[in-house]
Amino acid sequence: MENFTYCTPTKLIFGKDSIKNLPNVIAPLGKKVLLTYGGGSIKKIGLYDEVKSLLSDCEIYELSGIEPNPKYTTSVLGGVKLCKEHDIDVVLAVGGGSVLDCSKAICAGALYDGEPWDLITYKVKAKKALPLVTVLTLAATGSEYDCGCVISRTETNDKVGYLDENLFPNTSILDPRYTFSVSKKQTAAGAADAINHIIEQYFCEKHSDLTDGMCESAIKSLIKNARIALDEPENYEARGEFMVDCSLACNNILSIGNSPSGWPCHGIEHALSAYYDITHGEGLAIITPRWLRHILGEKTIERFVSFGTHIFGIDSSLGEKEIAEKTIDEMYKLFESFGIPMHLREVGIDEKRLGEMAHHIAVNEGLENAWAPLSEKDILEILEASL
Repeated sequence: MENFTYCTPTKLIFGKDSIKNLPNVIAPLGKKVLLTYGGGSIKKIGLYDEVKSLLSDCEIYELSGIEPNPKYTTSVLGGVKLCKEHDIDVVLAVGGGSVLDCSKAICAGALYDGEPWDLITYKVKAKKALPLVTVLTLAATGSEYDCGCVISRTETNDKVGYLDENLFPNTSILDPRYTFSVSKKQTAAGAADAINHIIEQYFCEKHSDLTDGMCESAIKSLIKNARIALDEPENYEARGEFMVDCSLACNNILSIGNSPSGWPCHGIEHALSAYYDITHGEGLAIITPRWLRHILGEKTIERFVSFGTHIFGIDSSLGEKEIAEKTIDEMYKLFESFGIPMHLREVGIDEKRLGEMAHHIAVNEGLENAWAPLSEKDILEILEASL
């Protein structure tokens, strides 16, 4: 095992009516609250009114309309401006991963005197950030339980992953009932995102029986419960287990002691959604089987065999190459069975900008240092295979 330091300071409060804890969570953090949310679904399910009622003693300001693939120049800068104008004490993010990601960048930018993009791009290290509390309404990214966020800057086609220990939420409230109204499209995309988070940790050089077992159990749980949730959107047990799976999938507990993989699928997909603003989980589902096929070789085949036999139950007596090929096929069929489009053309991406995106990825994502290194030529071939 590799050396590691692991810390997750976020408190998770899970279950029915867990929102009732909100006043006690907010009280020690301050009275001036910036409430952040997306397109208004929290109003349709009654959560907005419940939050406002529970925090009736607080001074609440609002940032609404946070976009999927949250945008720097609109949502992040808008939130930072509100925080500074009103001397905000705490940010309360109510929504899915995009709302939470945007709110993390706001928390950092609110206490920084310069351009917040300098923090996001690591030109400057944040010394502190406003406290963040989250109420999750869409299980997918795991942002409620980690210190990362992903922010898009449309004018430069950049989508940047920003990690900082100051960005861990103080507390995250998880009530599966708030995900009952999530559409099939977003449920499927969330499942693909979370599964891919785990794949990015599993396909690496150094690993252990412990991390392999945790990853395999989490993926099997995601597959099982995603299928149930797609058929029975108000199945509390399935939504609940799916929600916790997503929270654990991206906070590094599943890869303690593992060597890094470089997260190549995310590196490639970030360009797709930066250039075309597609749904992140769908982009990952399209890219992942093609990436797997591209990296299959002597160095990587052991991981394919382990994954295929333990996740998909492929006969271990078969030859390694046959198991690996079947693993790739099963990965494709799994995402397809969720109803996800499996070709770039289906989500509005043709060959016109593939070369430009491949170059952008090669320059910005550092995938030449990934466990299975990818050159610009490799990246372009994966994109072309995904059409």
